[in-house]
Formats: sequence, structure tokens, C-alpha cells
Amino acid sequence: MAALLEPALFNGFCATSNPSPSFNVRRTPLKWHSRPIVILQPHPPPNPISTSCCCSPESSTSPPPIPAEDGGPQPSASETNAPADRARDRRKAVRVAWEKLVRWSRSWRSKAKTDVLERTNKVVVLGGGSFGTAMAAHIASRKAQMEVHMLVRDPVVCRSINDNHCNHKYFPDHELPKNVVATTDAQTALLKADYCLHAVPVQFSSAFLEGIASYVDPALPFISLSKGLELNTLRMMSQIIPRALRNPRQPFIALSGPSFALELMNKLPTAMVVATKDKKLANAAQQLLASSYLRINTSSDVTGVEIAGALKNVLAIAAGIVDGMHLGNNSMAALVAQGCSEIRWLATKMGAKPTTITGLSGTGDIMLTCFVNLSRNRTVGVRLGSGEKLEDILGSMNQVAEGVSTAGAVIALAQKYNVKMPVLTAVARIIDNELTPKKAVYELMNLPQVEEV
Repeated sequence: MAALLEPALFNGFCATSNPSPSFNVRRTPLKWHSRPIVILQPHPPPNPISTSCCCSPESSTSPPPIPAEDGGPQPSASETNAPADRARDRRKAVRVAWEKLVRWSRSWRSKAKTDVLERTNKVVVLGGGSFGTAMAAHIASRKAQMEVHMLVRDPVVCRSINDNHCNHKYFPDHELPKNVVATTDAQTALLKADYCLHAVPVQFSSAFLEGIASYVDPALPFISLSKGLELNTLRMMSQIIPRALRNPRQPFIALSGPSFALELMNKLPTAMVVATKDKKLANAAQQLLASSYLRINTSSDVTGVEIAGALKNVLAIAAGIVDGMHLGNNSMAALVAQGCSEIRWLATKMGAKPTTITGLSGTGDIMLTCFVNLSRNRTVGVRLGSGEKLEDILGSMNQVAEGVSTAGAVIALAQKYNVKMPVLTAVARIIDNELTPKKAVYELMNLPQVEEV
């Protein structure tokens, strides 16, 4: 201890040409020592020079760290700039990825064919409802020289379209393109048509098509906009149209996806799917319908696209009931997740691809229909959950909520394919007035606790 107190001994230990450093002496008393420990703190020399002292800080191969304000070592310049470098590298990677995507898109567009649109001179739309009107306006805006004929049932709507260029019943504030014309005569509408868009509600489609079958060209492609299942037969539109027209080879395309008619009329960005077994026909429909604000994907899974489009309407009623009963966001998320699983179970049993159910025509359409107030089926559910009677709800609506009539057919399909569908079955029971919404919630919450599949 005495040696530590003598600078001469320290200087002798380190052979150096530097002058001996001066020291501050700090006495630190410790309880378990009878004498204080003395710690020497050297003052740095005014002009430090290299030294061969083995104990000198200058003898290290790298310079000592500069003390930071908190007493710890300060980061080097490279360490200080590291976060900025990483951020710059990340931004560069994102920019490069985006530029590659844009180049790929431009290359694809330069090779994309437009011959279908150029060859198409006439399109007929069957039905004068909101979605049929929106699609008629969309196609007419694609090519001014194209004739778009709407076959409507109501003479008042027919005059409104022809005289005022608007469908006063559904879109009184939207002007239709001048090349959209309406008629109540099926023969006139269908004569020399290149494509037919079917927008008649599912439950009325068979009778309607049987009445106009004699005017339909056997090679006329039908693009179905209708979603649902025929109540008594459990048929989808891909089965209804060929059967009603007495032509099993009638070209058929299903159009589906998250799309409200009002937003199409307002030309807001939208994405949909066309599904057909004929790849050439799918590409033709894609060319006809795709635009700067409407993306069209193609699929060969007709069953998946149609069954998802039908069942999502029933699930939307269930989502509306939850909202009408003010059950909260947790229950809404749980119900829709369960409903998506039920749709997937049935669809895959019917031969659909699981990827279709998670795509635009499945999850995309389900999210839109279950969560947005523009949905007719969701509105029915909200009013049921609020305590209104189904007859009063339907009597006050000027559009068809397909989920009401589809619910019973869905349960029949579930029994046919031996699939348990608790949520969609509960909706069918509520619609049949055999179960109250409150009782349905109680029964669903008390189902056995099972493993998620």
C-alpha cells in the first residue's frame, strides 16, 4: 500500500522519456478497511508523445476511446453513421424493387392484346338493376363506337335511360354514356350481340332465360354478374344458364369480386375476377372489361368463384346482425373468421381451390360485404339485429338481398356434402323465424370448444 503512494516507484516501473505524470489522490473509505484505499488519477501531460511504457495508454495499438458525457466510450464515426447508412440502403432497395415492378408492368402492357375490344361492336346487358347499369356504363365508356343495349323490364326505367341518359331508379345523379340504350324487347337487344352480361337476380334467372332462349345465339358468351344459389335446385349460375337456354355448350364466364355498383359508377379503383374453364375466353373477357380503374384477374375455378360469391351474402347478414345487436368488434372478427372457415370447408368439398377462397372473389368480397354499409345483405342483418321483422325489411327495399333466399340453399348444400356450418345455419334459422338473434348468439357461444381447423 505504501508503494502505491510514491510516484517515484511508479515512474521507475515504467521506463519512459515522458516527464512523470502528476496525480490526484482520492481517498475512498470502505467500511471493511481500517485504513482508506488511495486511488491515483493521473493528469494527462500537456504534450503527449509516444512512449514505450508498458503501462502507458499510448502504448496500445489503437487510440483509447474518448470519454462520453455519461462516462462511457463514444461511438466511432462509422458507428454514428450506421443508422443513416442502413436507412439509405433500405430506401434504395425499395426504390429498385418498385422500378423493377414498373418496368415489368410497362413491358406487359406493351405486349397486351386489344383486338377483342376492337372487334366488339355490341354488348347486351340483361337487367336494369344497379350493378347491371354500372357495368353497362363501364363497357360503354371503353369504346364510344360500341353499342351497349340494356334489356330492362320497367318501361319507366327504359324511358329514363333513353331520354335522360340516367337510370333514375338507382343512379339519378349519374349520366350514362350516350352509347347506352335501353329496350324492353329481347330480340332487339340480343340481335348481333358479341357478349351478354347477365345481371338478373338468381331466383328469377331460370324463368327469364327460358323466355328469351329463342333469341340467344348458341355461341354468345354469357358473363354472369349474379351471385347466389337457386333455392329449390341448389344450382349455381354456371348450371342455370346452359340449362335454361337448352344449350349445355353455351359459353359461360363468372364475374365476381369486391365491387359496389356506386363506386364503379364513380370510377374508383376496383379489382374483380373472371372465371371460366376456357382460357381463351377468360383472356377475351379480361380484354373487354379491364380499364385504368378496373383490374380483371382470370381464374379457371368457376366453382370456387361462384360458391364464395353466393355464401358471402349469407355471412354478410350474420355480420349485420352482430352490428345491429351492438356486440362489439371482438365478436364481429370472430364471427367473420368462423364464417370464412365454413365457406372454405364447403367450397373445397365441392371441388373449389382453397386459394380461390382467399382471393378477390372470396376473402376480398367477404370483407367488403360484411364490413361496409353499402352492402344490402349487411343492411338486412343490421335491421334484424335491431329487432325489425324480415317482412318489413324486405318490403322497404328496392333491391334484392340475395343472401335471404340463398341461406336455405346453403344449408341444404352443407347437408349434401356433410359439412357443419354453425354460423350460416344460424342465419338460415333466423330468416325462417325459428330462432331469435339473441338465442342464436347464445347457442353459438356454447358450442363445444374444439381445435381450430
